[in-house]
Amino acid sequence: MSDEGFITVYGFVIMPNHIHIIWKQNKLNGKETPQGSFLKYTAHEFLKKLKENKTSVMYEVNAANKKHQIWQRDSLSVEIYSRLVAKQKLDYIHFNPVNKKWQLAKDDLDYYFSSARYYETKKDEFGFLNNLYFIFDGE
Repeated sequence: MSDEGFITVYGFVIMPNHIHIIWKQNKLNGKETPQGSFLKYTAHEFLKKLKENKTSVMYEVNAANKKHQIWQRDSLSVEIYSRLVAKQKLDYIHFNPVNKKWQLAKDDLDYYFSSARYYETKKDEFGFLNNLYFIFDGE
């Protein structure tokens, strides 16, 4: 979706039970928002893997319109309206893997599933990241 221009990704961290993404939605994907497309696609992909591992029962729900629920409803969305808020949000997500609760790495730059190294080295290992600070500082 990033390659097609539907979204611009500025930062992310993939955690064991949640994900943080700082992105901008640029245009609709047909009738769906990019967020709706992302949630639908990833839920289907996760569910396939869960069924392969015979663990999909953990995500079963008692609902008329679906058998499983992968994503939490009404995920938190926060507007980033200044460079200060941008830094605060990037720091929060990048340091999430090293905080006391998770301790997934000793240093934020060592945690692979994160955009932290991009902001430190300016090298985009993932091929889809954009610098959030450019919105406020220019290129």
